[in-house]
Amino acid sequence: MQPSDGYILETRRLSKRFGGLDALKGVDLKVRRGTIHGLIGPNGAGKTTCFNLLTKFVKPSSGAIIFEGRDITAANAAAIANQGIARSFQISAVFPMLTVLENLLVALQRDHGIVWRFWRSDRYLKSFNERADSLLEAVGLQAWRDRPAGELSYGRRRALEVATTLALDPRLLLLDEPTAGVSHEDIDRIAELIRSAGAGRTVLMVEHNLGVVSSLCDTITVLHRGEVLCEGNYATVSADPRVLGAYLGKGHA
Repeated sequence: MQPSDGYILETRRLSKRFGGLDALKGVDLKVRRGTIHGLIGPNGAGKTTCFNLLTKFVKPSSGAIIFEGRDITAANAAAIANQGIARSFQISAVFPMLTVLENLLVALQRDHGIVWRFWRSDRYLKSFNERADSLLEAVGLQAWRDRPAGELSYGRRRALEVATTLALDPRLLLLDEPTAGVSHEDIDRIAELIRSAGAGRTVLMVEHNLGVVSSLCDTITVLHRGEVLCEGNYATVSADPRVLGAYLGKGHA
């Protein structure tokens, strides 16, 4: 099965039914390589269901998922990760008792398929330090390198989560509500981090903060009641009367 030119990820008539509820109905999504693609919509629109299908936390009822020209619809979560798709979650997930550095070391060793060696010698762990320090510098956490992750502010925990996801060196990075729960003063930091993360890779993000979406996303897909309502750049989708009625409201145009 061949991909469309320029697209790293496609879904074809992707659907998910939970009992009598159609959470996702025939969604055709195309994510162009090397871009930041936003997935927005009101609560219950199907955004998280779509992410869960892409990363195989749930199985589709029908349809296909194509990544790098390969049909990955039947692949499991581990196989998806090994092919270069990495995901951060809406709720920050770090190891609070480990230091910031140690959190990154766990992720870096996972990328090498050797997580079980994490508890080996300091000499072994130091072999990953250069890459870890580079990532910490990139996300502005170098000063917190040796602090327990549990002591970080929520915004800095989100930055650490993005750093650990980047440690896997994914070709496609899925970000689920990266600014959720982040203080106003940290939003710009997270947005800039996403912009940096997007350099040289593809990002698909679910985000409610429309300021972040408008400043970062090259293409935006709007979901409503499990279906694609509209797609285009921010100027296009924010002016669409269907979007204004279903999601944005006239005051957000």
